[in-house]
Amino acid sequence: MPSATIKIFLVRGDPKRLRTAELSNWTGKAVAGPRSEFDDILAREESNSSGIYFLTGADTESGRPAIYIGEAENIRDRIKAHLAKDFWNQILFFVSKDENLTKAHIRYLEGKLIEQAKDAGRAIVINGQNSGARLPESDRHDIEIFLEKINQLLPVLGVELLVPAAAAAIGTSEQTKLICEIKGIRAEGRMTPNGFVVLKDSQAVHTERASSHKWPWAMNMRRRLKDEGILQAQIDRLIFTTDAEFTSPSAAAAVINGGHANGLLAWKTKEGKTLKEIESE
Repeated sequence: MPSATIKIFLVRGDPKRLRTAELSNWTGKAVAGPRSEFDDILAREESNSSGIYFLTGADTESGRPAIYIGEAENIRDRIKAHLAKDFWNQILFFVSKDENLTKAHIRYLEGKLIEQAKDAGRAIVINGQNSGARLPESDRHDIEIFLEKINQLLPVLGVELLVPAAAAAIGTSEQTKLICEIKGIRAEGRMTPNGFVVLKDSQAVHTERASSHKWPWAMNMRRRLKDEGILQAQIDRLIFTTDAEFTSPSAAAAVINGGHANGLLAWKTKEGKTLKEIESE
């Protein structure tokens, strides 16, 4: 993505409450805030426009992050219809300041964003179907730029659920790939802006260490990854069926080792240099 200057206005002076965001040289505008300020958010003039909106929270059954992505010719009217849904606690919507978003434009954006959310796999996507829309080539070019700006602002406003789990830091190359090995088990991964990603086809030990019952985080995380199909059991090991992101190298190493691990020492380059040594250089 190109570099950008972001202007965020904290309406109440609190970064967790009602706020707006704009990018330099862009006609779009974002409005975000908690469900507790629902009335104030929808009282704003921007909510009377057409646009794309996000409702985020947690799934009531699994506790996993959940997101609903919708489009509306009138944001205010459409979002009022979602008050019956109790999973969401944050609202965020995007409109165009020049009021140039048509029904086809916002349907196209909705389709693309739902697809991104499902591909990212970070949250349960509440939407039943992906509507989408076809656009003429010239319109599609303009709306793809609008989509790019939405993706720049979403993480800044606290919504990272559309960011691919394996998003790599700028400059990532084969030289930064790291290896974790234990008892014939081998996993590969790398640092990311959000933590650490273990790459697809990496391996993890089949059985947890006895100590994992005393500190059960790794055991619980392995169970969740199995339930989600990310870790798949083979005869004597577990296999990552897709890239999986963790909050830290230690969290990733603990899942691979079946118990507590120091990620700064467990992850090494192919030459044997530890992550701790790399970071101290």
